[in-house]
Amino acid sequence: MQDILINWSPQETRVAIVENGAIQELHIERTLERGSVGNIYAGKVARVLPGMQSAFIDIGLERAAFLHVADLHSEHNGGGRSRHDGGVVPVPIEKRVFEGQTLMVQVIKDPIGTKGARLSTQISIAGRLLVFLPQDDHIGVSQKIAPELRDSLRLRVQNLSAAADAELQAAGAKPQGGGFILRTNAEEAGDEELAADIRYLRKTWAGILERNFQSPAGTLLHEDLNLAQRVLRDLADEQTQSIRIDSQIQYDDLLAFGRDYTPQTTALLQLYRGERPIFDLYNIDQEIERALARRVDLKSGGYLIVDQTEALTTIDVNTGGYVGARNFDDTIFKTNLEAALGIARQLRLRNLGGIIIIDFIDMAREEHREAVLAELRKQLARDRTKTTISGFTQLGLVEMTRKRTRESLAHMLCETCPTCDSRGQVKTARTVCYNILREILREARQFNPKEFRVVASPGVIEMLLDEESAHLAGLSDFIGKPVSLQAESGMSPEQYDIVLM
Repeated sequence: MQDILINWSPQETRVAIVENGAIQELHIERTLERGSVGNIYAGKVARVLPGMQSAFIDIGLERAAFLHVADLHSEHNGGGRSRHDGGVVPVPIEKRVFEGQTLMVQVIKDPIGTKGARLSTQISIAGRLLVFLPQDDHIGVSQKIAPELRDSLRLRVQNLSAAADAELQAAGAKPQGGGFILRTNAEEAGDEELAADIRYLRKTWAGILERNFQSPAGTLLHEDLNLAQRVLRDLADEQTQSIRIDSQIQYDDLLAFGRDYTPQTTALLQLYRGERPIFDLYNIDQEIERALARRVDLKSGGYLIVDQTEALTTIDVNTGGYVGARNFDDTIFKTNLEAALGIARQLRLRNLGGIIIIDFIDMAREEHREAVLAELRKQLARDRTKTTISGFTQLGLVEMTRKRTRESLAHMLCETCPTCDSRGQVKTARTVCYNILREILREARQFNPKEFRVVASPGVIEMLLDEESAHLAGLSDFIGKPVSLQAESGMSPEQYDIVLM
C-alpha cells in the first residue's frame, strides 16, 4: 500500500510517494521551471536540417525546439509512399515542412541540458480514462488492460464516440471524429464515465483549435495539468490509501478537480493540519539529502556508490562492514540481494534514466547471480517507468536501461560546482602556489611594476608564507620586485589574482 504526500508552497509543489514507511518516488514542480511535456503550441519552422532529417521549431521558449521526421503526423504532405514489399519509403523532411511554416506542435520531451524540447505534430490530449487522438480514427487499448476485456472496451468507446458525433450532427454542428486510447483506469469504467471523458476531451480540443486560429506563432495553446492535479489523474491507483495535502486552498481546488474528473480519488483526499511539516512525517527532507549523495548506506553495513555522468550512471556495490554470514560467499550474496532492493529504490527516488551499469560484488556461484537478477527484476517491477535488464556481461556487470521521463533529482536540485567545475576534485594548495609563482615570472618579463600583489584563498596564502616562503623569496630576488600577499576568504581554493602595483 502507498500514501501520497503533497507539500505545496507558492513557488514549489513536492509530491512524495511512500510505501511501507519509506519514500520511493519524489516529484517536484517549481512554478518558474514548470515542465512543458503535453503542452501544445503554435510553432513556426525556424530551420530545416535535411542531414539530420529534423527541423528546429520556434515555440516561444528560450531554446528552439526539435522536431524529427519520425514525429511528423502523416497529414503533413503524406507520411511516405508504399514499397513493393508492403513497407513504406519515408518522405524526406525537407519535402514535408519548410522554413516559416506554422505548425501546431506538442512537447513530448522537456529540454534536458543543452538540448531543446522535443516536439511532435501528432497531437494527443490526456483525460482521466482516455487519451484523445484528434488527427486519427482508431481506438487503442492499454496493454495493461486484461486481453479478454480489450475488444469489448474498444467497441464501447467506438459506440460512445459515434453517439457523441450523432448528437453534434443533430444539433447542426460538425462531427469531430478522432480516435482514442483507453488508459489503464478505464478497465472498470461505466459508459457514463467514458462518455463524460469523451465530451471533456473534445471540448478541450475545440478550444485549442479556436485559439490556434486566433493566435500568432509561439503561443501556448494548451497546458497540461499541474503536478497536484496529475497526482489524482496519474499517480493514484488501487494501492493508494491516502492523499494528504498541507494547503487549504489547494485542497479545495483538488477536491473540485477530483469531483469533475477523478471522483474515485476524492475519498482519498485529506487536508493535513498537523503542527509538524508534512514531509517530517517520514523524514523525507533527510531522505532527499541522502539521495543527492554518492554513497548510499545499506542496513547490513554494505553500501552503494552512485555516479551519474552525461552518458550513463554507474552503481558500485560494496560489502563495507558487513560480516554477518557464515562464509564469504554468503556475505557477498546477501549484500548483493540487499543492494538489488536499494538500487531499485534509488533509481525511482533519484529518477535516474538512460544506460545504467551495476557492478555487483563478484559471485562465484551461478545460482547466486540468477537469484540477485531475479530480485532486481522483482523490485523494478514496481517501477512505473519502463526498465530493461540485459543480465550479467562477460565482465560481471549488469547492464540495464530506464526510460528518461524527466530531469533526474540531482539535475533538478543541484548545479555544477563552481570550484571544481564538476570534476569532483580541486587542485592542491601547493599546485596553486606553483601556478602563481610561474605567472609572476611570466608577468615580470612583460611588465615593470613597483610590486606584485598576490590575492588568493587563505590556504594558498598560508602555504606561500610557510612551506613555500623560500621559493617566493627566491623569485622576488630574481625579478628584483617585492611580492606582497593578501588572503581573501571568499575565494575558492583554485582562485587567485595577481595585481600589478
